[in-house]
Amino acid sequence: MIDLLSLHKQFILTHVKEGDICADFTMGNGYDTEFLARTVGMSGKVYAFDIQPAAVESTKRRLAEVGCPENYTLICDSHHNAAKYIDCKIKGGMFNLGWLPGGDKSITTMRETTMPAIETAISLLDSDGVLTVAVYPGHPEGDAEGKMIEEYLSGLSRFKLCVTKIKIVNSPTSPYFFLIETK
Repeated sequence: MIDLLSLHKQFILTHVKEGDICADFTMGNGYDTEFLARTVGMSGKVYAFDIQPAAVESTKRRLAEVGCPENYTLICDSHHNAAKYIDCKIKGGMFNLGWLPGGDKSITTMRETTMPAIETAISLLDSDGVLTVAVYPGHPEGDAEGKMIEEYLSGLSRFKLCVTKIKIVNSPTSPYFFLIETK
């Protein structure tokens, strides 16, 4: 079976290279932060966001344990505030919506902050840039979040962005993701 979370990394690799600037808009336990940091190398930069101090600490610990390049800034703030921290164009960004794996499942990403975060991320995208947005429709907020994101993305100009949805069709509660590429 297709591994959607691995697949979205393959799309990132078609756009992001050493020396680029990227953002992990939903840090969690730092797996995407590590992936981006290793991809951009020491000459690149990664900004990573999470509202939970436990996520920031978990990521900080994990990145140190695995010997990740120290080219990242971990930010304990909502992803919708990304423009307060990033003052340049980014080549890539990743959203992995839902809750902190192993954490409190009552704390999830919310439509009220996810939508402005995605709008900000798109505005920060450089030419030939890419964003991935993984959605988890297996809980009510995740389902509503995904529908809202799809409605928004479907209204964007196809002459400026290419937006693709990748989903397992015969498994309605399985995660899926959007791929947003600048032209």
